[in-house]
Amino acid sequence: MDEVIIVINPGSTSTKMALFRGEEKLAEENVTHHSDQLARFDNVADQFELRMKNIEAWLARNGISEKKVVAVAGRGAPLRPLEGGVYGINEKMLSDLRTMKYSNHASNLGAIIADHLGKKYNTIALIADPVTTDNFTEYARISGIPEIERKCRAHTLNIKEVCRREAEKRGKSLELCNFVAVHMGGGVSVAAVKRGRIVDVNDALLGMGPFSPDRAGALPIGGLVKLCYSGKFSEKELVEKLSRNAGLMAYLGQSDLREVEKMIDAGDKKAELHFRAMAYQIAKEIGAYAVALKGKYEGIVLTGGMAKSSRLIEILREHISFLGEMIVVPGEFEMEALAAWARRVINRQEIPKEY
Repeated sequence: MDEVIIVINPGSTSTKMALFRGEEKLAEENVTHHSDQLARFDNVADQFELRMKNIEAWLARNGISEKKVVAVAGRGAPLRPLEGGVYGINEKMLSDLRTMKYSNHASNLGAIIADHLGKKYNTIALIADPVTTDNFTEYARISGIPEIERKCRAHTLNIKEVCRREAEKRGKSLELCNFVAVHMGGGVSVAAVKRGRIVDVNDALLGMGPFSPDRAGALPIGGLVKLCYSGKFSEKELVEKLSRNAGLMAYLGQSDLREVEKMIDAGDKKAELHFRAMAYQIAKEIGAYAVALKGKYEGIVLTGGMAKSSRLIEILREHISFLGEMIVVPGEFEMEALAAWARRVINRQEIPKEY
């Protein structure tokens, strides 16, 4: 009987699922959910039954009854600030997720679903490196006014997995290496990774740093204040604008980088200008985090879906090659990262922390 790990990664309009046997990925599926179905639920945790029907059907199609489930790993959601690593799922965590204590985010379902499947198959259930993993230095938290504190929110799972792999290629553990790590997707996280810990990052959702395909990034303060008091937006509407309808989407009406590049290839000068402006801002942020590590790092890791763009990588290379080795690792490795954490727990290399 195969021993398998189930990995669950809920997104805003989809649920990614995978089965692993050791390091081998046996099966993977990304189920898209109709937005009108999801819109019925004010609390994302209430989507549990809807998503579980798809998950259970997929598990049945992949013969899960003929396999022994040795662990279930779910994507970590926004929780209270945590030390990085792997966590068991307990009632306190589930309560915080169901009551939206820290966020009403699709990933809240990661632990809820993993816990359900863990109990069903009588096995361990865990999360790892949630987005609110917090290893900031105290001075990294200071913003400039006492009412606002900088937050440590990042694409932690993918960043740490890619950096860990790069450290291993050098014959080292992640805990002995420093990297400037850049996750470039819908949002852009630029992080200073020091001995395996993210000690500073821009906060890709509603923080600082470069604009992205659909997020605003840092903005001139005066202009933002005027926008807030323009009377055109409620708080909810402005948050939606800054986090989902900004960046390339606002300038070009398009957030898919592949489509933007087609526009550029067709001679669209406006598309080229804003594409280059985004790359320019990413490059400047990389320089800032090279400074945060005092220039002491193995290299600059570029990952995420946008790292597949040779045009973007070449523009970045023009700006940052003098800062050190550029390590391009296109794509995302969240499923593999969660499975790897589960294997380390199974092999007793890691003991899950308690939330």
